Amino acid sequence: MKNAWFEWGVGAAAAVLVGTGFVYAGVSTRAVEATPLNDEPDPRELIAAYTSAIDASALSSEMKRVSVLRNETLSSVLDRIGAPRHEANSAVYAASQLLDLRGMRPGDDVTAWLETGADGDVRLVGVSLRPEADRQILVSRAVDGSWSSHELVAKLTPGINYVAADVDQSIYQTATALGAGDQQVVDFADIFGYDIDFQREVHTGDRFGMLYETFEDERGAQVKTGVVLMAEMDGAGLTKTFYRYTPSDDGSVDYFDENGQSAKKFLMKTPINGARLSSGFGNRRHPILGYTKLHKGTDFAAPTGTPIYAAGNGKIVSYGPFSTYGHYAKIEHANGYTTAYAHMSRYAKGLKRGSHVKQGQVIGYVGSTGASTGPHLHYEVYAHGKPVNAMTLKLPTGRKLEGEQLEAFHAERARIEALRDAELAQQQMAAAAPAPTLRGTTGYASVPTAASAPAETRE
Repeated sequence: MKNAWFEWGVGAAAAVLVGTGFVYAGVSTRAVEATPLNDEPDPRELIAAYTSAIDASALSSEMKRVSVLRNETLSSVLDRIGAPRHEANSAVYAASQLLDLRGMRPGDDVTAWLETGADGDVRLVGVSLRPEADRQILVSRAVDGSWSSHELVAKLTPGINYVAADVDQSIYQTATALGAGDQQVVDFADIFGYDIDFQREVHTGDRFGMLYETFEDERGAQVKTGVVLMAEMDGAGLTKTFYRYTPSDDGSVDYFDENGQSAKKFLMKTPINGARLSSGFGNRRHPILGYTKLHKGTDFAAPTGTPIYAAGNGKIVSYGPFSTYGHYAKIEHANGYTTAYAHMSRYAKGLKRGSHVKQGQVIGYVGSTGASTGPHLHYEVYAHGKPVNAMTLKLPTGRKLEGEQLEAFHAERARIEALRDAELAQQQMAAAAPAPTLRGTTGYASVPTAASAPAETRE
């Protein structure tokens, strides 16, 4: 097993913990090489080593690993596994010195060590939290009964992964079945969100690809994924590739096509995710008033509470109840454009009339206030005071790289493409290599490439 390198803060108590993915030893304020033990020691000896001077033979120890449930706090988790209340409170306080416990989410793992003495009394002696894949918070009780917390940060090895496939049911289902994480799919959608309406313009058989960062622990296991370096789309609605690049003159990370044109547009095409277009722009019979009139916007049906985003950078000029529009927001943008958002259930915290917002910032949530037959977003776009169809509007584009910045981008693009080609070659070699066979059998089992593995279904 490889040596594991960890960094931890001042005041780390002498301890060795095995079985949580980290080995922790000594007092240090610098990086220390800690070698994982091949044979796990008796848990009673571990407890005696870092919690007590009592004879280990008189103790019965137990490690409990549970997942945080909905609406649970660390205190309630420790109470659920049987830790004494006063010791749990001390452990929670110690943990809070290094971690904002309000950020705990359902599904997070909590590991606790308990010991039972000869008198039958149960004591809490240690707690481990894993807020991030490469970060662990250890809380332990000292001989004198005091509690301390220590942070361990693993040294991860960076790498890359490439997934590409034809869309089966959705890009999300296909990409995650191939190993991409939720964040990579969200980033992919953000990159192409200015050009594609993912609810209506992506079809089965369209092909996508993404190259993204990965991080492996000392055992070579992938524990974390990073940013998308390249995003590809080849479908009926659009064929284009974008590359991640940070221009040196402004330091703003963006994605650019092969010609150095930014993926960003002046306004987002749809300022809401996961919605269904229920009514388009144009003349229609009003569902409540009963007569035909111009429908000056686009309706997106979505569950109550779905976030609504600012379509572009701008200033809120109206933010409150407005006639039949119910809870309403209106944003002024540059170049004579204005966007409006109606029937919201509630407004975003911290915003008011006069607030400046950025593209993609949450400004409110879907509802059915005003003259509405169900929860939806009514979205309007005005150009110089005249209503226009947001779905067909040719929007101004973002930055176009030129000169030295364009040359530097082309060099970065070539580097990213070389990474993709090398990763794809490795996947093809792995697919062609014979799989191990059982003694006495013949033949080989094929190994699918990441780009051709079957998609799994997911609700």
